[in-house]
Amino acid sequence: MDSIRITGGTPLNGTIAISGAKNAALPLMTCGLLTDERLTLTNVPKLADLATMAALLTQHGISVELHGRSITLGGAITNTVAPYEIVSKIRASFLVLGPLLARAREARVSLPGGDAIGARPVDLHLKGLEAMGAQIKLEGGYIEASAPDGLTGANIIFPFISVGATEHLLMAASLANGTTTLQNVAREPEITDLVKCLIAMGAKIEGIGSDTLIIEGVHRLHGATHEILPDRIEAGTYACAAAITGGRVFLENARAEDLGAVLAVLREAGVEVTELATGLVVERTKNLVGVDIVTEPFPGFATDMQAQFMALMTVAEGASMINETIFENRFMHVPELNRMGARINAVGASAIIRGVPKLSGAPVMATDVRAAFSLIIAALIAEGETTISRVYHLDRGYEAVEQKLAGCGAQIERVN
Repeated sequence: MDSIRITGGTPLNGTIAISGAKNAALPLMTCGLLTDERLTLTNVPKLADLATMAALLTQHGISVELHGRSITLGGAITNTVAPYEIVSKIRASFLVLGPLLARAREARVSLPGGDAIGARPVDLHLKGLEAMGAQIKLEGGYIEASAPDGLTGANIIFPFISVGATEHLLMAASLANGTTTLQNVAREPEITDLVKCLIAMGAKIEGIGSDTLIIEGVHRLHGATHEILPDRIEAGTYACAAAITGGRVFLENARAEDLGAVLAVLREAGVEVTELATGLVVERTKNLVGVDIVTEPFPGFATDMQAQFMALMTVAEGASMINETIFENRFMHVPELNRMGARINAVGASAIIRGVPKLSGAPVMATDVRAAFSLIIAALIAEGETTISRVYHLDRGYEAVEQKLAGCGAQIERVN
């Protein structure tokens, strides 16, 4: 099993190209189930999770052709079972249920897996599909669903905002009979990207970027070419890395409008962020100061940035507090950061971070995708050497980490 070894203390200086967004690419790949024509996605990141999704689509009968940064999907659905062996690896694979129902009118999909950061139930997904006429039952860890006469339009109000449920019902409604109205939907940039792709495929959707989406179902969708938006979480992550080291990094392709509250919080903490037409320049020339945050749906502070920001706050002046409102089990990186000398006290959904003058290198272990990078951020400033194990988590969400950081001067290497 691989690990990453970092010797801290070197400011990051240089350019980091931001890859296509993982959280957009996965649902976009699922759109390949909605048409028998060819769907080409460009600006595709090279990540382990995308390989898992490709394997899932392939066993459904969809051809997957990878050409550099492009992936082309197409073909007839020959199998409507999504097995536990694949679905258990990434949660986004559960999104095949709606498209399979919409196009093949039946599906048998394993309950999802993914990072162990909380329960993340699929109730909203299933209730929405039932409102659209699907017959659903749970048997042996699988969702068995059918819609013999096809899905029908419905008025669905989400009791709370869910990115996954919004994506799922958007795709299903695109091929439903009649009009579907989704209220209190997620407004993340990845949702907008999915809507744009579906419209390019022939879907009729109104309300893009708002909290209400109206989808007029069509009989079939056609092929299209769609460019995946840059990864806002990767951009925010490297911004924290540049800031903690006191360096200056140009984040090529990063888009300020996609980062929501993250940029405002970084600036409040003493980080300078300059917005350019081609990306963002992040640098720090003064001391970091503690800032309180609350994770919220977009445009609030993203839960996927919480661990990285916590690492940044470990060496800030004063204290900061983080309230995690999205997932109930997302502080597993706290003990690992404390092993490096951080002073973090987490109770329930809140964590208090008291800044320390320095961190020290130590052997630590990654517990999920974002936690893995929080340890890298801490290691970049820590005195001595840090070895991070279980970095397969990192490979699920970040592309070419060692190369991107080493290109900016970091002393980092992967060890087999």
